[in-house]
Amino acid sequence: MFSFDLDEAPPGHRYAAARFTVELDDDRVIAATVHGDGGQFGLTLDDASSPLSAETRSAVGGLLRRLIVRIDRPSARTIGTQGHRFGWVYTGQRSAPILPRTYGVHALLESPPGVPSLHGALAVDVDLAGPGRRRASLADRVPFSVTMPQVQGPGQRSAAVRLCMAADVAGYSRHGNAVAERLQRDLVSVLAAARRAAGIDEHAVTPQPQGDGQFTVLPIGIDESVVIPRLVRGLAEALATRETGGSTGPMRLRFALHRGLVKEADNGWVGRAAVAVHRLLDSLPLRTALTDHPQAGFVLAVPDVLFLDVIAHSEEPPAPSEFTSVTVELPAKGFQERAWLYVAESEKTA
Repeated sequence: MFSFDLDEAPPGHRYAAARFTVELDDDRVIAATVHGDGGQFGLTLDDASSPLSAETRSAVGGLLRRLIVRIDRPSARTIGTQGHRFGWVYTGQRSAPILPRTYGVHALLESPPGVPSLHGALAVDVDLAGPGRRRASLADRVPFSVTMPQVQGPGQRSAAVRLCMAADVAGYSRHGNAVAERLQRDLVSVLAAARRAAGIDEHAVTPQPQGDGQFTVLPIGIDESVVIPRLVRGLAEALATRETGGSTGPMRLRFALHRGLVKEADNGWVGRAAVAVHRLLDSLPLRTALTDHPQAGFVLAVPDVLFLDVIAHSEEPPAPSEFTSVTVELPAKGFQERAWLYVAESEKTA
């Protein structure tokens, strides 16, 4: 977590924009994710809404309120994800043209093992609005040094940013027991084949069976730019192979991916991504897309962050242009997120 306090603006001036930058000395340590607030922890003004947010409250103590979104603070535009130099850019808006002076932001860092401490520097640039508008910056870098947490040993579980995948068989409840049993067996086989095609070691994952569905948290440190396209293509190929192999009837899937800080607990995974991936999986836009495309073998939903970080820059199929933007809203669950849908037409009918 990084906290910034701006000095009072000169008389007659106001802060119109601010840029906070962190540069790490060790370029092997990168920002896996950069966040401008505590939204993905489930932090609220009133109380923690998940075990992960409760743990966060305990860790950051009195600085917690800096992470909570406030109506007087514009959202940050984050920069530098997957690099050792990253930051946050704030720009005044029509509804709140004057920037506040106090900020709290955070990033999740990925480090190779054995790094005992983290060294770097902070920098601040601001735009002052007023007579003779000008840009100001700190003349010198402000260095910092923190001790890195020790890697936990076998049998201990810690939180990490990981890719979550969830799948569900469409129309499962319409079938009798014998067909349902075959669909479950085929689902396990198809998803395992997709992960193998993506280069995921099956010994490194523990899929959670859910009857007509399955939830899996993929290993730490995977290259999403490689894994995600291969996973999507692998799923299409596995479904096509199943159909040509003489299986009884087609099996169509809803499929979702999400990424975030998750932790394995005593009865499953906790963390926003573990919940959000199921929100996308069960969302009306995803269900409607599968209904509207009866020839589709599966329909995939990914959150905006995955689309912008990975898919938008991918040179591997599926192309970014094949995805459609939707808004997933579940007011009863307090969930709203921009997502992107990809309809995988059956290779058998293509």
